Amino acid sequence: MVFFRQDTQLTEIAHQILEEVFQEFPTLARDQIALTWIVYDHPVIVNTGGALSAEEFWQHEVRGFSYRGFERIYPASIVKLFYLVAIQEWLEGGMISDSIELQRAIRDAIADSSNDATSLILDTLTGTTSGPELPPNPFETWKNQRNIVNRYFKSLGWSELDAINVNQKPWNEGPYGREKAFLGEMMENRNMLTTDSIARLLHSIIGGVAVSSDRSSQMMKLLKRSLNPQDLAKYQGEENQVTGFLGEALPTNAQIWSKAGWTSQVRHDAAYIEIPQQQPYLLVVFTKGKDNAKNNSILPSISQAFMRGIQMLNL
Repeated sequence: MVFFRQDTQLTEIAHQILEEVFQEFPTLARDQIALTWIVYDHPVIVNTGGALSAEEFWQHEVRGFSYRGFERIYPASIVKLFYLVAIQEWLEGGMISDSIELQRAIRDAIADSSNDATSLILDTLTGTTSGPELPPNPFETWKNQRNIVNRYFKSLGWSELDAINVNQKPWNEGPYGREKAFLGEMMENRNMLTTDSIARLLHSIIGGVAVSSDRSSQMMKLLKRSLNPQDLAKYQGEENQVTGFLGEALPTNAQIWSKAGWTSQVRHDAAYIEIPQQQPYLLVVFTKGKDNAKNNSILPSISQAFMRGIQMLNL
């Protein structure tokens, strides 16, 4: 049972968009994409600075659409959204001490998608470190500790999180030692997320109810992306998390809060978008396959199509 109400109007629009996408990008098979789309009708209950309590917020039903939103897919750097919420929970509860270095890592992991920064965050969350392979008994203890983030998200009781796995570090070149042993020879223990699970987590952040209203506000600041061409030019290609992703298609007067993820095999984005005179919306899109991952036109084209879809809601 997902947190949103499947809506007939959104379903019709989204299926039309998907058919157009499959025609435009013939390399994209129907089982190589997953997406979740949430529309915020008036009165909008998100990005309000935490005006609603968590209890009130979750009583407000939103409408949405999901295509293969339950499919477990390797999330690449979008997993950092989950580590972001977890580290804020740990800080809020006094489970760890804050520091300038930890705050630098949190910022770099989200704003710049740094894998090295994320490594520190996961070590801090779990009390584990990378290194040589461990003997069996210490390794079991290490694995139990590393799974503490999984246990935290399971404790929320959200059905969308039942199938996820968030216990691995993202790597530039790959894991070694105990990290490789934990990942598994066939990578059977790799991180796995669904677009529905990401949509619910992002929904809670922009709703101001992830950890606390203040913590949610801090997370929103980290997720904010500039659409100013001069700001984007400071980065190399995808590193700005706009070029080649959902934000590329947006007009410059739009606002976007997002987290992208990409490897040689996948290209994903999760975004909350506000465009003047239109309903705000949340869009999570996963694509996989080597040809699709290197095609930086797919996600902007999808984003442009959903912008048109939002306009159709007001006709």
